[in-house]
Amino acid sequence: MNSQTPADSHVALLVATRKGAWLYHADPARSSWRVDGPHFLGHIINHLVLDPRDGRTLLAAASTGHLGPTLFRSTDFGKSWAEATRPPAFGPATNGLPGRSVKQTFWLTPGPAGEPGVWYAGTSPQGLFRSEDGGMSWSPFSVINDDPQYREWMGTEQDGTPDGPKLHSIIVDPRDPAHLYIAMSGGGVHESLDGGRSFAPLVEGMEVVEGFDPNSIAFHDPHCIRLCPAKPDRLYQQNHCGIYRLDRPATRWQRIGRGMPAEVGDIGFPMVVHPRDPDSAWVFPMDGTQVWPRTSPGGRPAVYATRDGGESWQRQDHGLPAGQAWWTVKRQAMCADGEAEVGLYFGTTSGELWASRDEGRSWDCIARHLPEIYAVEAATLP
Repeated sequence: MNSQTPADSHVALLVATRKGAWLYHADPARSSWRVDGPHFLGHIINHLVLDPRDGRTLLAAASTGHLGPTLFRSTDFGKSWAEATRPPAFGPATNGLPGRSVKQTFWLTPGPAGEPGVWYAGTSPQGLFRSEDGGMSWSPFSVINDDPQYREWMGTEQDGTPDGPKLHSIIVDPRDPAHLYIAMSGGGVHESLDGGRSFAPLVEGMEVVEGFDPNSIAFHDPHCIRLCPAKPDRLYQQNHCGIYRLDRPATRWQRIGRGMPAEVGDIGFPMVVHPRDPDSAWVFPMDGTQVWPRTSPGGRPAVYATRDGGESWQRQDHGLPAGQAWWTVKRQAMCADGEAEVGLYFGTTSGELWASRDEGRSWDCIARHLPEIYAVEAATLP
């Protein structure tokens, strides 16, 4: 994304929900929003992503009721859609392992600028897939889908998160398309240096739930990984067990969430990084105590920001409800735009869409009464 939106362009939000997708178009000041939708009303949309290489192609990861998981592509920013001819699907069982079926395509990542047709997808249960024709046909990618060691780390579907285990946070190093990161919930963080032909765990320093062995990759539960555009050797992570930072070539994650208020903690799902300042990032903590109610702590939602790489954190709640707001934000449902003063956006489990034009210092609700929001992406459109 450019350092600043051109004068003849505008910000749009791509909102994926439990019952369809919506597009919100901002005016130049980002003070009012025009809605386009719903698209795919009644379908589960896990992720809706714009291809930054052409600025008009959208991919939507959908589950269409009794028809199962699929993908749709639009080349005219949602005016028309075509279903994928071959959505992500696991191959026949190999290596003596039980066969698996894709329950949902959960995460979409466009490939690098030099590979205009390439997309990556992560699924539930954990699988990694690649398309080379703009998202219309997909094939299993890399060794991890059917490697016995990785299948052990992935566990069974009964071992996973309440809405299913998943592969997410597919990251392509902008300097080297052969350098990839992925995360699995559960199953840890992994890195490839050879274009996905092999992966290696990258979990040193990450904590696991008390009573479990941190030496077992299966017990590691990263929630969201982000790479800093301005400093690609820096990664941030929101984990089931804290907030972390990794500065390569180091391999040990540093827990940077210890500076969060004790009554709030550093447990949550989304992580957002500043497009130009690698020391600035934002999280949305949730109540991760006892039975994991997955609500805002104390019913008082807030974004927390760091401006010093996680050494300190500041609460940002101006405009947000002061109490009795028992929603939270899912891992894909918070994002940033590329404006000179960065805009932040998040969608809630209660169907509200919130926006900040001043890097989180104040917030406005720009949409209410949507279905549960699964993902929010910011895009720049002509």
